[in-house]
Amino acid sequence: MENIFPNLDLLGLGNPLDNGTFRFRKNQSGIFDYMNLSGGEKAIFDLILDIVIKKREFNNTVFVIDEPETHVGTKVQGALLNALISLVPDNCQLWLATHSIGMLRQALEIYRINSESVCFLDFGGKDFDEQQNISPVTPNKSFWRSALEVALDDLSTLVSPSQVVICEGVPHHPSASNNSAIDARCFDIIFSNEFPDCQFLSAGNASDVQSDRIGLLSSIQSIIEGVRITRLIDRDDRSQDEIEELKRSGVRVLSRRHLESYLFDEEVLRDLCISTGNSDCIATVLQARFDAIHASEQRGNSPDDIKSASGQIYVETKRILNLTQCGNSTKTFMRDTLSKHVSPASQIYRQLKEDIFGA
Repeated sequence: MENIFPNLDLLGLGNPLDNGTFRFRKNQSGIFDYMNLSGGEKAIFDLILDIVIKKREFNNTVFVIDEPETHVGTKVQGALLNALISLVPDNCQLWLATHSIGMLRQALEIYRINSESVCFLDFGGKDFDEQQNISPVTPNKSFWRSALEVALDDLSTLVSPSQVVICEGVPHHPSASNNSAIDARCFDIIFSNEFPDCQFLSAGNASDVQSDRIGLLSSIQSIIEGVRITRLIDRDDRSQDEIEELKRSGVRVLSRRHLESYLFDEEVLRDLCISTGNSDCIATVLQARFDAIHASEQRGNSPDDIKSASGQIYVETKRILNLTQCGNSTKTFMRDTLSKHVSPASQIYRQLKEDIFGA
């Protein structure tokens, strides 16, 4: 109880032979009885008491609780989940049916520490008049969007991320072209599983991001309490001294020249070939990549300027692998195809993750 309500002290049972009841002290308000607790305090105390008593006999079982957050404020829901987990014996399981944002967030934190200790099941969109097989799901952006829509209905779009990364790219707006916010949308796809509560936003060129020209930084901080904001720019031709200076001012810099350097990497193209059943074309695709970079160098571009060669790499890769509906331009090919082949097990993913989020 102290871990959930630091200002509420359980004093004891009173006199069991004379209207005995649990007694508490709250802040400095003196002693009062169980009946005078708030609805949320009663609900939590009842849950804890129930498990403390029953786990003595039911020490090899599954504890199932339907919506334990009922009557409980969002601020203490995460602490309640931790308390329930700590009370359940090690050889037992705890199953919760919940739409609580506080509980889901705390479960996600536990999942990040040990993914084997938490399992998420999504019952949405199932017809239970028919037999259904329910398997664990990854708590990615799609899962969270679905959970928020159930929990908050129309308010789901107002739920704020815990981290925002402001990156380069044409800012997205309703009248913008399909190529707007490409960097942000690629990052969203790449990190949607590991960082579902992180939102990437495009804010113009590197200078715009550094200076927060369109006021994203100040606007977000004024409306979302506690959000972490990172500014991210391409390396381009910056010297190491420039990069260190930017880091000191709170701006992160990609370790490669630009996003194309990651998405058109040999590792990503190799995975694309394998996943499309074209393993025998890997050498041909990589040779096409080499030829495109060489041609770009002949035009006077830097060897690491993959963006200048990306158009030719896109056209040749699409032709060699006979790809269809993979993106109608280099930018949409990056977003709709290549970004989905930056797997968490790849070196490219690890490098990009460290560039953005740190070691």
